[in-house]
Amino acid sequence: MTDESTTNHDLEGTPARGLATATLGFAAGLTTIVFYGVAGPEFKEALGLSGAMLGLLLSSPHLTKALLRVPFGAWVDQVGGRKPFLVLLGLTLVGMGALAVLLLAYYPHRFDMRLFPVLVVCGLLAGAGGATFSVGVPKTSFWYPTNKQGYALGVYAGAGNVSPGLINYLMPVLILAWGLPGAYLTWFLLVLAASVAYAIMGVDAYYFQLIRKGIDDVDAREVARAAGQDVFPNGNSRESLKMSARNPRTWVLVFLYTVSFGGGFTALAAWFPTYFNLFHAEDIATAGLLAGIFTVYGSLIRIPGGALSDRWGGEKVTISGFAIMLVGSAILTMSTSIVLACVGMMVLATGMGVANAGIFGLVPKYVPDAVGGASGWIGGVGGAGTLIVLPLLGVFVDVMGPIGYARGFSVFVVMSAVCMLVAFRLKRTAGKAASSSLGTDAH
Repeated sequence: MTDESTTNHDLEGTPARGLATATLGFAAGLTTIVFYGVAGPEFKEALGLSGAMLGLLLSSPHLTKALLRVPFGAWVDQVGGRKPFLVLLGLTLVGMGALAVLLLAYYPHRFDMRLFPVLVVCGLLAGAGGATFSVGVPKTSFWYPTNKQGYALGVYAGAGNVSPGLINYLMPVLILAWGLPGAYLTWFLLVLAASVAYAIMGVDAYYFQLIRKGIDDVDAREVARAAGQDVFPNGNSRESLKMSARNPRTWVLVFLYTVSFGGGFTALAAWFPTYFNLFHAEDIATAGLLAGIFTVYGSLIRIPGGALSDRWGGEKVTISGFAIMLVGSAILTMSTSIVLACVGMMVLATGMGVANAGIFGLVPKYVPDAVGGASGWIGGVGGAGTLIVLPLLGVFVDVMGPIGYARGFSVFVVMSAVCMLVAFRLKRTAGKAASSSLGTDAH
């Protein structure tokens, strides 16, 4: 970065600030992937829900998250990340505030199945925050050179993904202290504070600042490149989606991410509190703590996973991640012991975190000319795996009884094995992908 370039054009921000604010906005919004999961047993008992219905309620935030990730991720290529972040966080606050008011007015004496549709709507609105992931990925990519993408995205995703784990731990404590309404109101206020901080400090990469100052595209790219920006958008969100959709490797990454993150990490972050409470008979605070450990550890392991992706290649890291996932899910499938379940959980978290880091480290490599669009497809369609997995885990319980909580992890055994084969095939084509990407404007 040159000081002269930034000073002459009154440019704001640094890569560190861009990464920090993107991570803050993402962390605030992503808390809602466990919107109902952390209090799943409470809602199940109060509403009299079956396993499948509980899975539907737990997955409601993930529908909006999945639907909005695609267009909002691509929108970043057109306007930068700040505006999409603020819109998504605003929708999240509406859903969270509505649930807090609903609980204050109806819980516990008038809280019954008649409110189920309203609870789903609150979950849908709150889930918009989960879509911030595909906004922050290209926003972060635009701040960092290509040889540091794995590190930057690993820090962004790793640190940002810690927030659901913290909520999984904090909410049971708040519920015991202040009850369900007070706990959700506190959560709302925390997200509100983080959103205000992002609104004040959030800044777009240099290219977008220059465009807003009226500088034409060619000159904006030249000045931004002189200031240190290395990755650029194609300038049109629809075209970004089209370009990335025409690249077959985008859909390979979508499939892998569906298993490792959408149908894996986020689904289990919402499911584990119920699993530990109703299958292993742990109290809600302990169940939340264990789920929080899974989420925080699985998030932080993405940081070294991103660094390993830069060093060894994303393909090798991704294959290794799915192999570890297979082992962890096999342990959980057969385990009825809390000790073995915890071991399996940690092994599974390791695999998911490493695989997630490897997959997103491959986005700038395989889809360099449409990072925003590819991030939208991967984060959106890939994130939708939760919508299938959570109700499916509930069906295992409905059909098999309590042991279904364990046997449901067989889904991850099968899918991990399939993903290992797919990732290995991707590795064999890596050379062709690298050759085809040479000379693109994104680099």
